[in-house]
Amino acid sequence: MSDDSRRRYWRANQALIVLLLAIWALVSYVFAIFLANPLYGAKFGALPMSFWWAQQGSMVIFVILIFVYAYVMDRLDRKYNLHEDDE
Repeated sequence: MSDDSRRRYWRANQALIVLLLAIWALVSYVFAIFLANPLYGAKFGALPMSFWWAQQGSMVIFVILIFVYAYVMDRLDRKYNLHEDDE
């Protein structure tokens, strides 16, 4: 693998990490903390929406982010021919 190819691979990896961390911060801080009072009036089932985001919604989003990261990194590894051989 050439140095230019390594740099492009690493930049793509970093861009993905920054994007997923931004989504994580949005869910963790904005929805669950900063918007807690405005979301308190909305209900999700019997629970206030702010409580739901802090307790359940954030965990669901985190698990989705893990799968997105694994999927996108697998595609990136294949693009740069760094994947493991499938058996």
